[in-house]
Amino acid sequence: MRFSKRFAVGVLLVGVLMALAMALPSAAVAQAPAPENPVFRAGAAASNITPPLGVSLGGGMRDRTATHVRDELHARCVVLDDGTARIALVLVDNCLIPRHVFDAAKKLIEEETGIPADHVLIASTHSHSTPTATGIFQSDPNTDYLPFLEQRIADGVRRALNNLEPARIAWGSGELPDEVFNRRWYLKPGVPLEDPFGGQDDKVKMNPPRASEALVEPAGPIDPEISILALESTDGRPIALLANYSLHYVGGVAGDHVSADYYGIFADRIQQLLGADRLQPPFVGIMSNGTSGDINNINFREPGTSQQPGEQMTHVAHAAADVVHTAYSRLEWHDWVELGAAAKDLELGVRLPSAEDVARARDIVAAAKGPEMESLAEIYARETILLSEYPAKVTAPVQALRIGGLSIAAIPCEVFAETGLQLKAESPFEDAFNIELANGYYGYLPTPRQHELGGYETWRARSSYLEPNASEIITAAILDLFQQLHPGEQSE
Repeated sequence: MRFSKRFAVGVLLVGVLMALAMALPSAAVAQAPAPENPVFRAGAAASNITPPLGVSLGGGMRDRTATHVRDELHARCVVLDDGTARIALVLVDNCLIPRHVFDAAKKLIEEETGIPADHVLIASTHSHSTPTATGIFQSDPNTDYLPFLEQRIADGVRRALNNLEPARIAWGSGELPDEVFNRRWYLKPGVPLEDPFGGQDDKVKMNPPRASEALVEPAGPIDPEISILALESTDGRPIALLANYSLHYVGGVAGDHVSADYYGIFADRIQQLLGADRLQPPFVGIMSNGTSGDINNINFREPGTSQQPGEQMTHVAHAAADVVHTAYSRLEWHDWVELGAAAKDLELGVRLPSAEDVARARDIVAAAKGPEMESLAEIYARETILLSEYPAKVTAPVQALRIGGLSIAAIPCEVFAETGLQLKAESPFEDAFNIELANGYYGYLPTPRQHELGGYETWRARSSYLEPNASEIITAAILDLFQQLHPGEQSE
């Protein structure tokens, strides 16, 4: 919680409430029921979305085929209702999901529940051990799986709606700095930094050798905050808890195993800690991904250690759950809050390869020994050819939700920590966080400064193709949506 922001917003709300008392007595701006005494309700459900064995698993530069399920995958759903508006939040155990899948699920949700599409936020968690939904590097989408995924997401929201009941809501945060590290590093002069296109202009390296003497310092910040949105019935039974942490997947399982990664383990662990196991309706724990485009779980200052499969992601999930459980006891519960949602499509430029780039790429692919690309030069040459078929501009969705004094941003990219921290600092609401990979997938979102530094996250491919100032355009649009939803703005 940021005391200075809370104080400033509190002062603003006092003035707003005084004005409303004279001009708009029926408007609900404070954390109290409107005169007609609406009832706040919430419901949650989880749809199993585990694929059949044999599907393609995304998240790597080479394709993999699932041979085992380590743990089940889910689409975890929450529906909120303030008596006037409804919003739905869905977190899907998948690495990257394209917009057309989310749009199809939203269409089903709107048709079946009446919740408007712009009031539905659906996002990927970013586990790298899940079915390929987006064509990237050498993995192609599992076309038979996608309609199943769309339907199961919609079914989960319908079931959450069926479970609506009078509820209380709270939000807050804790901090877990020990598990997040910026993965982009400055190295000492003289260390070669070559990109896959034959250039040597990069100034930073993603995932450098651990404990290397060449390390200088990280190229960006981290965000240690774990944000929390909690729901319980009016008699105190836990309904759902959504956490948000700015950390990439953790991994550590066999490459051909299906797993929800630490996101799924967290959901199970927080249920244990809250004593919410085997409730009816079932409790739903959720971990969402904040701004992890340049963040992972590797402390590059220290050498690595040998671990058992799944050991590290269990450690991270339990550490996060402990922080959340501690913060849970400090939450301030509200019997009613006002809900709101706003969305906008943005037109963004694409960094298309030149004709010369494409010709060079075709030569590299033609000279490759087999159907699978082996070297980085070959892999990125293939990406260059595929990216050359993209349009010069794409339309990307951004979205904002208001839940009382909490604002949630939804960005369809792998967002850098700098952007997430800026959104939290500049939101007009008391609290804010971002959910990345929401409502679509448009690659990494480096800031202009990070684009200048180069490195993996900026290398032109289907994983990174938006114009260099896209983060600034998106940030401005999100802050504008926050202002539209802010009660002070609405009262003018």
